[in-house]
Amino acid sequence: MITTIAQACPECEEPVTVADSARLSEILECGGCRSELEIVALDPVLLALAPEIEEDWGE
Repeated sequence: MITTIAQACPECEEPVTVADSARLSEILECGGCRSELEIVALDPVLLALAPEIEEDWGE
């Protein structure tokens, strides 16, 4: 049986569903504001805005 946990989006406070099989550093998308969220802790589950992917310009 798969269970889910609802956490509030740190950007808009909309509930975000996190499966109990989620992994640390997994990226989720908020259904309310479409922000990319990263799972930064599992016990308890904690979400943070995912860092922007920056282009390295070949460095």
